[in-house]
Amino acid sequence: MALKIVVLAKQVPDTRNVGKDAMTAEGTVNRAALPAIFNPEDLNALEQALRLKEQNPGSTVGILTMGPPRAAEIIRQGLYRGADTGWLLTDRLFAGADTLATSYALATAIRQIGNVDIVIGGRQAIDGDTAQVGPQVAQKLGLNQVTYAEEVSVSGNTATIRRLIDGGVETVEAPLPVVITVNGSAAPCRPQNAKLVMKYKRATCPLERPAEGTPYDHLLAERPYLTLTQWSVADIGGDPGQCGLAGSPTKVKQVKNIVFQAKESKTLSASDDDINALIQELLNEKIIG
Repeated sequence: MALKIVVLAKQVPDTRNVGKDAMTAEGTVNRAALPAIFNPEDLNALEQALRLKEQNPGSTVGILTMGPPRAAEIIRQGLYRGADTGWLLTDRLFAGADTLATSYALATAIRQIGNVDIVIGGRQAIDGDTAQVGPQVAQKLGLNQVTYAEEVSVSGNTATIRRLIDGGVETVEAPLPVVITVNGSAAPCRPQNAKLVMKYKRATCPLERPAEGTPYDHLLAERPYLTLTQWSVADIGGDPGQCGLAGSPTKVKQVKNIVFQAKESKTLSASDDDINALIQELLNEKIIG
């Protein structure tokens, strides 16, 4: 069965490099001040999508992301690994979105794409760690959802998903269409393919291109696949009141880089007395027991 798969992917600030200028005065993350990377668990989701494409001839994989024009890099990285297409939601009206506004925009775009069999994304993004967007997209689309996935397969009109849950692993089935979120414990994403990098390295969305043009404009005219699809709120028929800051009832208060440091340390031998003393201390401090 040929599947139409949409991967929800996000360009996130690298939280390993949070500095003093990480926040704006409005209480949103200052993404321009932080290095941008492909959200790690979204890469796990992309790998599952590419495996489904290989297992089901005729299937297609598209990357759906939201952000400023530079977020098109996420689509390119998906194309380099084997995705077929992508859509960038970029508009000032999308800026400052919390999970509610983000899920509204993504769900509206998915309806615009149409006839999607599987929507798959990472469990959560490292800049928020809420794990809310995937389930909210499913709710807004009225679709079944399966979370904490590690492996996905499809037979006929049914998806079989192996999930990592507290205390073990379970396998569930869900009818298509379905929304799936993937754990970081799933298979890592494959490396970029050199031939695909050469094919798509000039792929850009119109807003990325300088007004004066580029030396490779003739390639853009000759190869339509080098023009990435970009959509505004109006393009997807969205309600501006439900997008960006206007549609966000929550805001980030502060972002900090926290480094854990040990205040004291003890050196223990392997003797019975030292081990017994350690166990007793842990019991007394209610750390164990």
